[in-house]
Amino acid sequence: MHRRKRNTSTYLFSNKDLVALYVPLIIEQMLAMLVGLADSIMVSSVGEAAVSGVSLVDSCFQLIINLFAALATGGAVTVGQYLGQKNKEKAGEAATQLVWFSMILSLGVMTLMYAGKGLILNHVFGQIEADVYGHADTYMMIVNASIPFLALYNAGAAIFRSIGNSNISMRVSLIMNGINVVGNAILIYVCKCGTEGVAIPTLVSRLAAAFIMIILLIPKKSAQAKQDSTRIYIKKSLHYRANWHMLKSILLVGIPNGLENSMFQLGKILVLSLVSTFGTYAIAANAVGNVIAGFQLMAGMAASLAMVTVVSRCVGAGDYEQAKYYTIKVLVMAYMCIIVTVLFTFAVLPLVMKAYGLSYEAQSAAEKILMLHGIAASTIWPVAFTLPCTFRAAGDVKYSMIVSICTMWICRIVFSYVLGKYMGMGVFGVWVAMIMDQFVRGVLFIRRYLSGRWIGKKVI
Repeated sequence: MHRRKRNTSTYLFSNKDLVALYVPLIIEQMLAMLVGLADSIMVSSVGEAAVSGVSLVDSCFQLIINLFAALATGGAVTVGQYLGQKNKEKAGEAATQLVWFSMILSLGVMTLMYAGKGLILNHVFGQIEADVYGHADTYMMIVNASIPFLALYNAGAAIFRSIGNSNISMRVSLIMNGINVVGNAILIYVCKCGTEGVAIPTLVSRLAAAFIMIILLIPKKSAQAKQDSTRIYIKKSLHYRANWHMLKSILLVGIPNGLENSMFQLGKILVLSLVSTFGTYAIAANAVGNVIAGFQLMAGMAASLAMVTVVSRCVGAGDYEQAKYYTIKVLVMAYMCIIVTVLFTFAVLPLVMKAYGLSYEAQSAAEKILMLHGIAASTIWPVAFTLPCTFRAAGDVKYSMIVSICTMWICRIVFSYVLGKYMGMGVFGVWVAMIMDQFVRGVLFIRRYLSGRWIGKKVI
């Protein structure tokens, strides 16, 4: 008996639409990683104390970045579900609420960061040397001012992704990161600035990105722009009235996602403190492993963003068959692209190791780590991290939050100590514990998906 072929001619996204959404997201992820690498190289020319000071502050800022990324995801889901209902007016209102709330919250976070600067530098980072403290203090004073601009950029990027236009967020990201790299190069190498040469371009680049995003989101006067069915706009007014019903929808996804991201970042910090006890070789192997592992997962992270856009639109339309269809399709795309990037990293691994100039012990550990991670990335990672984006897009956010937090503490942290410290596996044991975390997540998320319990939990 032949299975009837699915008719997808009336579906929301064609193959061309999916490629147009997915490819710019991959480029955006690659760009962020390359710029991060370039930044670290340029900062190192200022001195070890500057590298330490900047990295300490950046580790703190990662929590803030995760906070606004989670809020933006909540906004993207809400906007996407309204677009699925073909309600552009409500989608525009949700976008307006996201932008305003992001700005107000970010101003509050910025104020707290300035007020608590001394507490963070003196107590959170522990006893740090005077020159490291000086660089961290300077960097923090300048970069704190960029928090509202970062929040606005994240909100704008999420809105454009929710309408399927990831090309705009990619181009703005290109401008932002270009300003950052060129600014760093000029101020550090030409003007011979210290930490200011790293911090000022970060502030200016985020300001420029936020300004461009807001300009693009403000409605145009032309009749052609108003008739553009592919765009949504925010209200052009300085008067803001909170729509608590819509904010509740945004926060319904944003808060659990934010907690999940923050706990994940905290777990990484705790594991990093364990790795540091294994010696210099382990710290170096772990650092190199993280950089190359990020490249291996680049396509998977892009697929996670695409999944939110696609599934939220299907859920808004009330068509869960399409949501299931696109979930599998995006997962297949993720697997195919991750396998390609993993094979590429395997091929260039000898050259990369030579470029880093690691000791034999560190290089051997890094190679083992990356072989293990590459295999896991090609098999487990998409169902552990991209699949739960379907649940978030459908409004089923508590389950993924609980699973992620529990598996992180039990598998990643507890077994990092069991395998790495008590069983003598060192840094490799820490990475084995991370793969265990991914495996358990993947099994639980597949069960959730197949059970269908995520269906019928819309946020609007």
